[in-house]
Amino acid sequence: MSTATTTGSAPATGQARPAVPKAAPASSLGHRKRLRQRFLAGGLDGFNDYEVVELLLTLGTPRKDCKAAAKCAMERFKTLQGVLEAPVAALCQIEGVGPHNLIALKLVREVAQRAHKQRLKGKTAIGNSTDLLAFLSHAIRDKAKECFLVVYLDAKNRVVDAETLFVGTLTASSVYPREVVQAALHHRAAALIFAHNHPSGDPQPSAADMAVTRQLVFAARVVGITVHEHLIIGTGGHFSFADHGHIARMHTEFEQRGT
Repeated sequence: MSTATTTGSAPATGQARPAVPKAAPASSLGHRKRLRQRFLAGGLDGFNDYEVVELLLTLGTPRKDCKAAAKCAMERFKTLQGVLEAPVAALCQIEGVGPHNLIALKLVREVAQRAHKQRLKGKTAIGNSTDLLAFLSHAIRDKAKECFLVVYLDAKNRVVDAETLFVGTLTASSVYPREVVQAALHHRAAALIFAHNHPSGDPQPSAADMAVTRQLVFAARVVGITVHEHLIIGTGGHFSFADHGHIARMHTEFEQRGT
């Protein structure tokens, strides 16, 4: 027996009426409008970090006030970067944050990273260290795990592409020279720049960092590819293997093998 009712008729006894989304209070809508107007007028200058999160959440939340959710997210993840880097599952545990409205939190970082990468492509990496460091810092500095990234260069040291090849603790067993060389050949790279982050924030190299770098320099040289640099990115700055003479020493060691 059909239980359908005609349009406009009352629901049958005991049948729950579908919940009607509540419209946001006028004060909330006004606050949201003022937040957006502030951004359009002056960018993010003067914004608190929680207001940045709030503004992003409003893009996917048409009816609810997002201030409380934004403040909860900041309280849990401590920094704006922490919120943007937080796993989706962890963000969804915040009341007022869900799969729909957190997409802006994830999208904004990826868009910025792509823009940095496109700005770098085609430029001579050796002569544009500021752009290179900006891209690397944005790409891997605040990651919770160590990420190993390779920048591929052509014969004129112009950036062809960049990608993260490995994620996890940087050891001889987790970074595979063969895969690095295969990726370099796939991109027809003539030279390489390596970079990885230290989640501890301290950019000083470990013994494992030194050993892996030496293996990679040697493996690349076997197929005629030059390694120019390995950068360790930390919250307090970066460490350059080239500036400290380690890359040149490793190239010399390779050339002196068997002599």
